[in-house]
Amino acid sequence: MVDLLPQWLRDVLGQDVLFWLGYFTNGKHLSWYASVQYTLAAGAIGAAVALGLGVLSAAGRNSRFAGFRLLGKAYTNSLPGIPDVLFFLFFPLAFEQAVEWIRAQAVCTPAELALGRWPLCPDANLIFGSFEYLILAGVSLGIVYGAFAGNVISGAMNSVPRGQLEAARAYGMSPLQVLLRVHIRQMWAYALPGLSNIWMLLIKATSLLSLLQISDIVLWADRLGSPNFTRSAGLVHPDWRWGYYLVLLIFYILLTFLSEKLFTALQRWAGRGMATAGAS
Repeated sequence: MVDLLPQWLRDVLGQDVLFWLGYFTNGKHLSWYASVQYTLAAGAIGAAVALGLGVLSAAGRNSRFAGFRLLGKAYTNSLPGIPDVLFFLFFPLAFEQAVEWIRAQAVCTPAELALGRWPLCPDANLIFGSFEYLILAGVSLGIVYGAFAGNVISGAMNSVPRGQLEAARAYGMSPLQVLLRVHIRQMWAYALPGLSNIWMLLIKATSLLSLLQISDIVLWADRLGSPNFTRSAGLVHPDWRWGYYLVLLIFYILLTFLSEKLFTALQRWAGRGMATAGAS
């Protein structure tokens, strides 16, 4: 990349600056910068899954049917007690082996199934790449934090004044119109502060992607910062991981700052015309 600079600029920068510019723009560092997409993608997938499961579980908790209430409460009360790193490792592996087992029932012979080995037969073996594991990682985070979101959304729905709902019914709105235009509309003003905290926790949990051997920013930082030794040149550089981890700290702080700005704007929008802390 340094070769793309004009000669006059290279003369101004000098050899020392050009050396470090070339070092931080080599192929490995460019891969490190590009790996930010995995962190953001996992966060986006996890947030979408968490929000969807949160709405469903909150609806289940507030349902008139005992079975739905039991399912909603079981999900929102049990999942928060499971360490996210444990579920993060369990779900992708369990999903992969479950798919292999289902596939084996169709492609493996009875003799191969009777052996009881794993994989049950070569044709049933699946090899997931970074893309598949990234999807599973995002879904894993979404399942865990969806339980937290369910508690937040359920509490927010119960916080909407009943008088507002009764007034909407008195105006002749159908139950669906009351739910969509009044109940859910006002619910967001109460739910967004809690959902913003869940988003912060989810973003921090994306640092676990390297546990699934996804080449994310954490894995690349460890590779680039580790002591680099070659037989021809000797020790290229000592342990620089602290410096790369410091860059990651700054990255997550910046991401948190931008997220706070976004949720502040969303709370201001959701609180329009309402006497809540998020209103303006």
